[in-house]
Amino acid sequence: MKSILESIRVVEMTEALAGPYCAMLLGDFGADVIKVERPRIGDQSRGWGPPFVGSESAYFLAANRNKRSVTLNYDHPRGAEALQNLVGSADVFITNQPSMASLKKRGIDPDTLCSKHSRVIYCSVTGYGFSGPNAGRPGYDILAQAEAGLMSFTGEPGGGPMRYPIAIADMTCGMYAAMGILGALFAREKTGRGQFLDMALFDSQLTWLANVGTSYLNGNASPKRWGNAHPNIVPYEVFRGSDDRHFVVGVGTEALWNRFVQLPGIPDEIEKDERFQSNALRIKNREILIPILQNAFRASPTQAWLEKLAKADIPAAPINTVSEAVNDTQTHARGLIVQIEHPAIGTAKSIANPIRFSNTPISYRLPPPLLGEHTGTILQSLGYTVDEVKSMASESAT
Repeated sequence: MKSILESIRVVEMTEALAGPYCAMLLGDFGADVIKVERPRIGDQSRGWGPPFVGSESAYFLAANRNKRSVTLNYDHPRGAEALQNLVGSADVFITNQPSMASLKKRGIDPDTLCSKHSRVIYCSVTGYGFSGPNAGRPGYDILAQAEAGLMSFTGEPGGGPMRYPIAIADMTCGMYAAMGILGALFAREKTGRGQFLDMALFDSQLTWLANVGTSYLNGNASPKRWGNAHPNIVPYEVFRGSDDRHFVVGVGTEALWNRFVQLPGIPDEIEKDERFQSNALRIKNREILIPILQNAFRASPTQAWLEKLAKADIPAAPINTVSEAVNDTQTHARGLIVQIEHPAIGTAKSIANPIRFSNTPISYRLPPPLLGEHTGTILQSLGYTVDEVKSMASESAT
């Protein structure tokens, strides 16, 4: 076996981020991913810029490597037939159409496809799923972050709700969807049958409540905004040195605290002060302790503090810019930047898949495809002639 999903075909009919990200992860695992796009327009994220890299949007490049693109007018009888044939050749079908009525109209709803193709794994990625009062509503990342409670306690103390600037609901749903598909493929090995996965951005984002949600469910304790501080550990937040560069320190155990207070430059009275003798006391007296520490850190440059902290094995790190993060020596040592030759822009770069298999490694084979780049090859592999492919292309142009 060269890869985990060798010989598995995925047909992806999704746009934006959650569905494409899920399909890209499966492609990284070795699946043959075919992206079905609308003629002339394609995935809406192709137009999400700037920045553009030549003719391609950087956003699209982020979530579409290891795929082939086919354009189909599936509202035309011949395009609809081709889509059905394509799904019939697949192990996995992914869609992000939230309207069950639209899916049924095109004959690509879960009941129809799963009854025709008993081994297919059908994965729907929508905002709210197909049950509950919000079923069918359009879903966006900011809505999921808001309704799942995350924004209510994200931000600075005394400030307003804050959206996390990356589409975490989309990415989380994409990862959970990929995990679910892998589980369904494993189950199929035992049962011989596929199944339907009803994935939702809201559901996936709600899982980010994790310990906070459990604290409320079991202790009726609602979180408040802590900014960069930690509600249960002190000190565990952002500081800055004399050069105004920010860094983080995480003193998560008493053993770490005992080493921390011995650092040159940390005031002696902190070690002796009864108000700071345990984490519980430090939490109670954080408004006294943190300003003392910040004043001490302002006496030396950030790099000097990071070296002291590293020497004492105390968790600390600089707050890197994106440029510093992607060019970090650790980033390159771990092979976390992917570079694939692209027919239109030279080299397409993206963030690597973080999973590291010892025997079946991740592979990066194909750059994000041009719109409809592989239409002819894919349709001919399904038995359509060159003339039929050309005819379908003309139908899509009207």
